[in-house]
Amino acid sequence: MSDYTKLMQLALDQARQAAEVDEVPIGCIIVHDPTGEIIGRGFNRRENDDDPSAHAEIVAMREAARRLGYWRLVDCTLVVTLEPCPMCAGAIVNARIDRVVYGCRDPKAGACRTLYQICDDPRLNHRAQVIEGVLADECAQILKDFFAKKRRQV
Repeated sequence: MSDYTKLMQLALDQARQAAEVDEVPIGCIIVHDPTGEIIGRGFNRRENDDDPSAHAEIVAMREAARRLGYWRLVDCTLVVTLEPCPMCAGAIVNARIDRVVYGCRDPKAGACRTLYQICDDPRLNHRAQVIEGVLADECAQILKDFFAKKRRQV
């Protein structure tokens, strides 16, 4: 089991917490690479917080910045279950995160590889290394199960 697999398991734990409060099950953690410490955790909170920006990545980045006492999240790895959207990919670049690891691709909003390549676009002032496909099947399944349950409730 790779280190990224272990970290993705922690992000999946966050996604499960989202599902428990009826949020789209996407989870994220941020690791401070020099120490190996998890400095940010988050899951989608848009519905519960009435906040369109409360994606898992944004929630985790806010916590990580508070923990570090600085908005630049250099020497950090962000691990998220679903490929970041354009808003989150832009925030990743602006926060100067070094590495993004994600589970499954997002065919409707993926901004790291699927629709756009924001995180490592050479035209921007910062580029993050992108690693995709870690526990992709498990990450996709939790989303499929959530939306199947939603459709049954209608």
